[in-house]
Amino acid sequence: MNIRYMLPLLSAAGFLFATYTVVTGSQPVPIAEAVAEPASAPFKTFIAGSGIIEAESQNIAVGTPLSRIVSKVTVKVGDQVKAGMPLFYLDDRDTLAELAVKRADLAKARADAGIAQASLADARSLHELAQAVTDRRAISGEELLKRRNALGVAKAQLDSALAVVQQTEAGLANTQTTLERLVVRAPIDGEVLQVNIRPGEFAQAGLLTTALLVLGNLEQLHVRVDIDENDVWRFDKGGKALAFLRGNRNFKAELKLAYIEPYVVPKKSLTGDSTERVDTRVLQALYSFDPQQLPVYVGQQMDVFIETQESYAQGSSPP
Repeated sequence: MNIRYMLPLLSAAGFLFATYTVVTGSQPVPIAEAVAEPASAPFKTFIAGSGIIEAESQNIAVGTPLSRIVSKVTVKVGDQVKAGMPLFYLDDRDTLAELAVKRADLAKARADAGIAQASLADARSLHELAQAVTDRRAISGEELLKRRNALGVAKAQLDSALAVVQQTEAGLANTQTTLERLVVRAPIDGEVLQVNIRPGEFAQAGLLTTALLVLGNLEQLHVRVDIDENDVWRFDKGGKALAFLRGNRNFKAELKLAYIEPYVVPKKSLTGDSTERVDTRVLQALYSFDPQQLPVYVGQQMDVFIETQESYAQGSSPP
């Protein structure tokens, strides 16, 4: 083909391809259908808030009073426990060795106290014999003074020995208390929600990012609702409240106000980004509901709608 015809044909083909690309690229992208329709408000005037399910007792993050290696875990997730029941044990070998030493020290201290008591009895007898002598020429005044002083010294030695016994008993009791603290027990009746420790791992005392063990009473569930501070003035304690399960609005439950935490706090971010700043503050209201009404789990989110009085929405002051 002649080159003078090829160049115009290539130019025309490039123009047509560019036109096709522009036309197809400018068409709107079809919006994907929602997996589940969001919940809609059942009230004419309302406050909407995000709620998170927690145990009636709140989710108790069980910790340890001492930092030790875990020797034994006696529970697993889902177990029902009673208050005082052991949850896990910490390594107690050094404490048991210390306890044996303290018991030996106590036995020695009591023996020393017995010796001091016998010495006191001996000194008292000698002093009483000297005091019983009627003829002062039979015993010198110096000897009387020595026996009187010996009696005083024996009394002081017995007091010191008894004080050592008390001190040793206190040390033994302190070690026994430490030994008892190495057994972490359930603070309430409830259900084990999470276990994050295993035998051989190091249990750190203090505030932790991830709790060693989470416990809660699930006989009654609460929904902790965050109410934006801009809507707090509209909040009606006596208003009806309805919660919808996030992901399926067909599951819903009527809520009953349990209590309000009357302290406005920064809203918690659920994105997991530690650098995110949260400027919104919220009032937290806790509502109760029957857990048999919904197939829910602790930590699950719900969409909550709280009815408000119409006069509030129009700007009038609440009573």
